[in-house]
Amino acid sequence: MRREYEMTEDELAKLLDSCRPVPMIMLQCGTPPSPQENANRAWSVLGDKLGFNYKTVEPVPGKGQRFFTSEPTTP
Repeated sequence: MRREYEMTEDELAKLLDSCRPVPMIMLQCGTPPSPQENANRAWSVLGDKLGFNYKTVEPVPGKGQRFFTSEPTTP
């Protein structure tokens, strides 16, 4: 059963910031994570914090960026 969640402005800012490309400074250190990998990691952290499966997130139409539904990981 899906549940609706609301993230804070700070959580939204961190999530949006994680989607930005990371500049390649030194190739000897390897390739930096992609924006998608960073976004997935940020959603995973938020999911752990709020108790939802980050892979099942869907937006709530008409409610703004901070609102979404997901499957809870805790009863």
